Amino acid sequence: MPVDALALALGAAALHAFWNLLLAREADTEAATAVAVASLVVVLIVPAAATWRVEGAAVPFIAGSAALELAYVGLLAAAYRRFELSVVYPVARGLAPVLALVLTVLVSFSGPSVGEVGGVLAVAAGVLLVRGRLRGSFGGLGVGAVIAAAIAGYTVVDRYGIHHANAAPYLLLVMLGPAVVYALGVGGARVARAVSPVTVLVGAASAGAYLLVLLALRLASAPAVAAVRETSVVIATALAAVVLKERVSGARLAGAILVAAGVALLALS
Repeated sequence: MPVDALALALGAAALHAFWNLLLAREADTEAATAVAVASLVVVLIVPAAATWRVEGAAVPFIAGSAALELAYVGLLAAAYRRFELSVVYPVARGLAPVLALVLTVLVSFSGPSVGEVGGVLAVAAGVLLVRGRLRGSFGGLGVGAVIAAAIAGYTVVDRYGIHHANAAPYLLLVMLGPAVVYALGVGGARVARAVSPVTVLVGAASAGAYLLVLLALRLASAPAVAAVRETSVVIATALAAVVLKERVSGARLAGAILVAAGVALLALS
């Protein structure tokens, strides 16, 4: 993997972990999420306009992905209000590729490889370590798994939809609906109170992480980029311990590392 591609993928991982940390720190995570998603849409306007290409065939995929993104946004905000980042993030990000693999196998009727099976087992073991024996962690594990299902769903949909549109306009159209619907659900007064440099930065960082992944994909293979990108699981867990002062045991950190390794194995298989 070229050094510049490695740097871009690591940057995307760090940025993704960073914006999740900022969101988890907010007192009103739902309102902060509404501001962040709106900021993401605003950031995407210029690159989308500059690279506009959206075929009619993309519309069903955009609609399906938007519904799943709305579920993801709502679940993530609710999860960070109730549970620890060091539980929710590794489970959600780690299980998502596993579920995406299952969906892909069901759609394409293809069997998983030995490496993919090994990756699934590594992720499963890592998730059990992440859960640990901390009180209340079972709830975080459950909601993390549901978030993973939403991520897996829109990942599979986007895998086909992106063939009918350029990346920036596709993502803009996908996120536009959730930005409006979720903000209306949260309420205008709460959203207005949540507007701050931090919540706007969350949206910009989310867009930036996506852009860095796209740039990395121009320089290296998708499996390699995906594997490096999953280091965000370890970064987020470490940040939760250092910044949020969560009780991240050695076993939980080892679980996060195992989740990242399992996803890397899935990506490279």
